[in-house]
Amino acid sequence: VVGPAPPHCTALVASGWNWIDAPAAEDEPLVAQVRYRQSPLPVRVRAEGEGRVRVMFDQPALAVAPGQAVVVYRGDEVVGGGWIDRPLAADART
Repeated sequence: VVGPAPPHCTALVASGWNWIDAPAAEDEPLVAQVRYRQSPLPVRVRAEGEGRVRVMFDQPALAVAPGQAVVVYRGDEVVGGGWIDRPLAADART
């Protein structure tokens, strides 16, 4: 059975976020991975409160799902990571 294609998302909200060192600057170009074998995706990260961030993809990402881990890198250095609460579709306003 073939179902509909999974939606693309332009951002995600993650909780349980841990910064490894100092938080990234809001406009700092970083890359993120949401799956082990996925190529890193260019992103920007914005803190949204205690242990919560919004990760904004430069290009829409495919198959981002709640419960997956997201890890953000500056080159080869891990900047931070957390658990995806919800992906935000391209047409989502919040």
